[in-house]
Amino acid sequence: MIKSIGRLNLDDYKLIDSQVEKIFVCLSKDRIEEATGLITEMANTQNYFVREELGKRLAAYEGPGAMKEVCAKLLDDHIYGIRATALFYYYYSNIDNPEVLLHILGKTAETVRWESEHIIESLWKSHPELMKQEVPKWVLSPSAKKRAMSMHGLEKVALDSPQFVLMHLERLLDEEDAEVQEKFVKTLIQVARHRPQHAYMNVYRWLRHGTEDRARLLWDALKVLVSIVARREREDQSNDFWNVTRRAVDDWRKDSSPLVSQMGNRLQQLLQP
Repeated sequence: MIKSIGRLNLDDYKLIDSQVEKIFVCLSKDRIEEATGLITEMANTQNYFVREELGKRLAAYEGPGAMKEVCAKLLDDHIYGIRATALFYYYYSNIDNPEVLLHILGKTAETVRWESEHIIESLWKSHPELMKQEVPKWVLSPSAKKRAMSMHGLEKVALDSPQFVLMHLERLLDEEDAEVQEKFVKTLIQVARHRPQHAYMNVYRWLRHGTEDRARLLWDALKVLVSIVARREREDQSNDFWNVTRRAVDDWRKDSSPLVSQMGNRLQQLLQP
């Protein structure tokens, strides 16, 4: 029996291959219900690696039968592991068709969260321009989980395209959902660590034209960033992140905008020994 968690060993792979062979035989003989039962039997597991390896092997099927139709139904199954396995089938079946994958991910962001995140990260690496074009549309989704997912993987392009990431975040500045806010804060921290100049320029603008609620959201990110600087006070002060952060705090304290100056004063307190 395959372990319920953890990476797979050679015996585990042999068991998966044996089950997949049975599934392929059933499909080739049009025994759809039997094939479906065999898939769900193995896919109903907590082991992420089993789900991925099973989905990958199902995608290799080239014989007669309705593999695509079977997995389409399983994508809506009430059991998470079965839905995840079906998603991996579609991932490996459409690995050269990112537009198709994005369409599917738009539907699974809520129902197959962890595997969707994994695939989104891979698409940011392999097709960044397509992702820049399509993922911002998710900000308009009525689903908070999908709006949060729109920020997943943005750190992959933060170094080369910081302004794109920051403009994406700007559209979520006044978000009320807690999960989206949490993802916003984490993403802003990541961008600021790589491109502090870009980040603080945008945060300054957001503060000047914002509200108290917006200031509270930005505080959650800024206090982390400034705390990093404070902890490294006696280390290498030639670091760009260190210098830009200190300069931003000093400038904000003198600003004519109450929200900006208040933020600067609060952050300065974190810098004091």
